[in-house]
Amino acid sequence: MRSRIIPCILLIVSMILINCSGGEEGTAKILMMGDSTMADKPLSKSVTDTITGETFEEPFLERGWGQLLPELVSGGTEVLNYGRNGRSTRTFIEEGLWTELYDNITPGDVVIIQFGHNDGVVTKRSYTMPAQFRLNFVAFVNEVKDAGGHPVLCTPVARRRFDDSGHLVPTHGEYPDIIRSVAKQTNVPLIDMEEMTSEWLQNAGVEGSNAFFHKLPPGVSRLYPNGLDDNTHLNEEGARGVAQLFVSEVKKQGLTPLVRLLNDH
Repeated sequence: MRSRIIPCILLIVSMILINCSGGEEGTAKILMMGDSTMADKPLSKSVTDTITGETFEEPFLERGWGQLLPELVSGGTEVLNYGRNGRSTRTFIEEGLWTELYDNITPGDVVIIQFGHNDGVVTKRSYTMPAQFRLNFVAFVNEVKDAGGHPVLCTPVARRRFDDSGHLVPTHGEYPDIIRSVAKQTNVPLIDMEEMTSEWLQNAGVEGSNAFFHKLPPGVSRLYPNGLDDNTHLNEEGARGVAQLFVSEVKKQGLTPLVRLLNDH
């Protein structure tokens, strides 16, 4: 792994060259880091019949919004999705995913950072204390900048949890506010996914929002013979909707250089 201490003069020169050239469309990459709501998912999974022992490939319908983002970027732009199910800021670092991503940053790249789903669950091994969560986000921002990249912070996607009166209930505790404060502290762009997706789900309503999540009735999938009622993970429609919300906000804020890597429509 290359050193993370980059001589200031080289960094300044590289950034001047990027800014002066304006950056040809498609020359920069988009790198994504986060959890299952962002991650690429397989299109199928193997399942074995418990009676015959025969193995089948069964369609797997869960999707992350990062998996659908390539539909919305320009043809010359590469999207590298390092998002993984179950990861927090801490486990992303401990398992070497951060090092792998960092080593692939080149000057001018955009790095989209979204965590919070797994950091905030005390009963999970991925739990990260709030103070450490803040420090991890600050470190991500500083090291992306040191590599000549452009960090974009995202609050976590909302879960589908409604109260008895039909109002969406926040489930991420103080973690989204920590991300918001880090974005302000470090002067980097923030895409408030929690706020946008909460409004999106609330507008869809208790019943309508079901269409965005990985849900199956009993007897439809051999992966879930008893059915599935998942209110965290998205299906293709939901992932595409979240990706479109992200892109719309990027365009609304006019975030360069990310906005130039997106489709015009």
